[in-house]
Amino acid sequence: MPKSNRKPTTDAVAIIQRRYYKGKPGRLAALEHARANDDVARKIAALRTEADLSQRELAKLVGTTASVICRLEDANYEGHSLAMLHRIAAALNRRVEIRFVQPEKHLRSA
Repeated sequence: MPKSNRKPTTDAVAIIQRRYYKGKPGRLAALEHARANDDVARKIAALRTEADLSQRELAKLVGTTASVICRLEDANYEGHSLAMLHRIAAALNRRVEIRFVQPEKHLRSA
């Protein structure tokens, strides 16, 4: 087996980045999409917890069911609507703010 000029690494993140994402823009886009869904789900759950509400209680305030709130707090859920986010924000005395930002540097260059 020929030797590689690459310095061996034990950094798992670097290995995964090189093996699965470097030079694969489709995978990088999917990763960004998954991170965005996870971020929304975590923020909803954190705000609900901070308000000391159960999913059922928040659902009642929003005018939906607990299963909908559960789905919205799932990182794999991809159906977040701006209208529902506004309803949740209003129920928690918050407002929705949307920003457009550049992807993380290490993802763009991978």
